[in-house]
Amino acid sequence: QVQVVESGGGLVQAGGSLRLSCTASGLTFDDYTMAWFRQAPGKEREGVSCIGWSGGVTYYADSVKGRFTTSRDNAKNTLYLQMNSLKPEDTAMYYCAANFHPYRLNEHDCWWGDSDGFWGQGTQVTVSS
Repeated sequence: QVQVVESGGGLVQAGGSLRLSCTASGLTFDDYTMAWFRQAPGKEREGVSCIGWSGGVTYYADSVKGRFTTSRDNAKNTLYLQMNSLKPEDTAMYYCAANFHPYRLNEHDCWWGDSDGFWGQGTQVTVSS
């Protein structure tokens, strides 16, 4: 049974940093593209970052480029999201997701729908002004 579990969310002041982690079990981690999505109250879910199976290719939403960095440790089945220079508009529930894709990543392979792949339950990030 596949499990995807996020951790590391919390409350932080604007300008601060947080590091999210996501551990996936029950799958061959390095066969999967991994991504972070987020959803704020009253808004649609949006893709935040996406990383290919080897970690060599990444994509980011324009709103987080230069502030967020995603990485993965395939030996630990873990995905990370380092979030710096946080803004109040980053406040959202952050979700980790895995989608089978053991190939070179192209941007159109990211941002899959919630009926595809495996998803975690989310971790809340709140940025105060």
